[in-house]
Amino acid sequence: MSDTAAKSTHTLRNVSLLLLLLAAGGWWWNSHRTAAADAASTPRKGGGPIAVAVATVSRQDAPLQLGALGTVNSPNTVTVHSRVDGQLMALHFEEGQPVQKGQLLAELDPRPYQAALTQAEGQLLRDQALLQNAQLDLARYQQLLAQNSIAKQQVDTQQALVRQYQGTVKLDQGAVANARLQLDYSRVTAPVAGRAGLRQVDPGNIVHASDTNGVVVITQTQPINVVFAIPEVSLSQVLAAARAAKGKLQVEAWDRDNRHKLADGELLAIDNQLSTSTGTVNLKARFANADEALFPNQFVNVHLQLGVQAGATLLPSVALQLGKVGSYVYTVNPDQTVSISKVKTGAVSGDNTIIEEGVKPGQKVVVDGLDKLRDGAQVKVIDRAAQQAGSNEGAGKGKHHQHAASGGWSGQRQHASAAN
Repeated sequence: MSDTAAKSTHTLRNVSLLLLLLAAGGWWWNSHRTAAADAASTPRKGGGPIAVAVATVSRQDAPLQLGALGTVNSPNTVTVHSRVDGQLMALHFEEGQPVQKGQLLAELDPRPYQAALTQAEGQLLRDQALLQNAQLDLARYQQLLAQNSIAKQQVDTQQALVRQYQGTVKLDQGAVANARLQLDYSRVTAPVAGRAGLRQVDPGNIVHASDTNGVVVITQTQPINVVFAIPEVSLSQVLAAARAAKGKLQVEAWDRDNRHKLADGELLAIDNQLSTSTGTVNLKARFANADEALFPNQFVNVHLQLGVQAGATLLPSVALQLGKVGSYVYTVNPDQTVSISKVKTGAVSGDNTIIEEGVKPGQKVVVDGLDKLRDGAQVKVIDRAAQQAGSNEGAGKGKHHQHAASGGWSGQRQHASAAN
């Protein structure tokens, strides 16, 4: 074999060996990459414990209350009308300001009614004089009759005339009283104490007793009522508490956000029938409203106090879950696992719920992190309050450092400006 042929064979052998090595390396790299991807995509079994917050089941006296939505309702809302017709001369109230019962609100032109009163009084005086003269004649006739100097028929006729004049005088007295009443009606007064609304007519206009809008609307605000509804299932509990407290159940009115208490009052009445369309019954509470925190037609949250249940088993309402088994909670075991415990709930007491069966005082129940839990899951109990306090403290320090850095940069700029 020649040297040229030997070199060609050797070169071909080297190239083949190199291609084989490259193919083997590619296969090894691809197989390891696939295995790593499969390992990354496969979830790990028995992952770490789930972080949860817990609360302790307690035994204590529980104040019972029932929450509802209510509407502030005025005991008396009066549209003040003029009782007579006439020109409105003056208004004597400030819009939106309190008025007292009997306070003068408006004056109509009194002259027509004063003239009618004078006319009625004059008619009364005239008929009284006629009556007095008839009575004197009757006395003389009776004296003559006693002396047999006059016929009895004449005396009887005079007696009838006296009675006629007495009736006329009575009629005149009624006319005078009516004319005086019409004159009084020309002065419009407040029938109840309350807050005056916006005036419905201006001075100078002719007002009529038949006007729809009247002169002004007065709404009583002290005291004031709140009407609210409770479901039928709570009615027996409310009735029992009302009997025990002899109807003096305490009621609290809170704002729309249920954060600030507006007023304290007491239950005034329970309606006499349930609503078939809503399955609720209306209740009415009364509030003194000395500071006028409650305003007519305002929406409020009502807390009806139903007494105290002694020695109740309590847990936070947020721990309760509802499933196929009914109400249940997650209890924390000594080995840091959780178990599902079916419970029988009772009345609500603030942010807590009374538990009649299922858990005992001293047990730990999960109140945060419930969405990730399963029966038997491993948990890690953390203090949410401490974490929140730490994060707030860290945020405060960050703001302090940022402020200090900002102040230092500002000082540098001021120094550079002064140097220039």
